[in-house]
Amino acid sequence: MPHTSAWDIPLGFLLRSAWKGDVKYLAKDSLFKSPFGFFFYWMGGYPVDRSKRNNFVDAVVDIFNSKERFSITIAPEGTRKKVDKLKTGFYYIAKGANVPIVMVKFDFGKMEVGFSEPFFPSWNQEEDFKFIYDYYRGSIGKNPEYGFLYD
Repeated sequence: MPHTSAWDIPLGFLLRSAWKGDVKYLAKDSLFKSPFGFFFYWMGGYPVDRSKRNNFVDAVVDIFNSKERFSITIAPEGTRKKVDKLKTGFYYIAKGANVPIVMVKFDFGKMEVGFSEPFFPSWNQEEDFKFIYDYYRGSIGKNPEYGFLYD
């Protein structure tokens, strides 16, 4: 985060290649269609159908619970466009699977990438989201006008 450009995807792949472990990602299902859909599967993607309501959080929690090791990346804005608040699926996935959230910020203003310490959500969603928002506050995306918390 902030996810404001298609360039965030190759940057994410580059960072993932330096990470120790097999990190998957969630992305809109249209990326997984022809002619390049095979590439997104090959790169470890899981498609998300955003056009209908389903038990997506529960399905991802089940994947976590069925594997000894599993990690995913999620853009909590859910889009590259400007949003006023984050989606909550990433939060409920972490709570349901009892796994930590590691926040990653792409700060194009400072030309750096930051990683938080692992953060386990508590039972106080309001305080947790304040903590999350504070971590990202001031981070400038590639297209700043689309950035979450960009004034």
